[in-house]
Amino acid sequence: MSRFRQEADDRIIDRAAGLFARHGFEHTSLRELAEAVGLSKAGLLHHFPSKEALHEAVQASCRDLERRVADAVAPLPPGPDKDRRSLELLIDVALDRPGLVALALTAVNGTDPLPEGGLGEVIVHEAFGVAREQADSPHELERAVRVVGALTALAVLTLLANGADQKTAWRPHILSTCFDALGHRAPLEA
Repeated sequence: MSRFRQEADDRIIDRAAGLFARHGFEHTSLRELAEAVGLSKAGLLHHFPSKEALHEAVQASCRDLERRVADAVAPLPPGPDKDRRSLELLIDVALDRPGLVALALTAVNGTDPLPEGGLGEVIVHEAFGVAREQADSPHELERAVRVVGALTALAVLTLLANGADQKTAWRPHILSTCFDALGHRAPLEA
């Protein structure tokens, strides 16, 4: 696949992920998807043969994103350094691919904050170390709530930074806010 084609597919996947995050798969039409990426329905279908195929590509991209972040922080022991690195990686991806992160984190922010087998699972369980079973102790419950709060803040703030075209200016503030939400205090980086 040519670099141009891959970049076009990545743009389509990210925009589609954003629409799926906002409206859900069932309530997002091919027409809306095509309009969001500046193509006709036929042009969109040239890249992905169906809405279902596009949805599968979006989910695969989300899982790949999650796996890359989790693998990058796997060697670090649980604690502030791992949390900070996880946040840095997620923020950078979110500022570059806002639709994918919005979709992955929508699952985390849904009715089941500790998803099993869904998008967001790898981030919650592996990158941030939240147990897969329900939190049994007050400490585990607090950690789960803090992780969901930090990821919610990350999703909202990176979407706002993208919309305001303020990625560079907002990045340290987003990191500081999310790090604080996890219960850590750190000086704001310049």
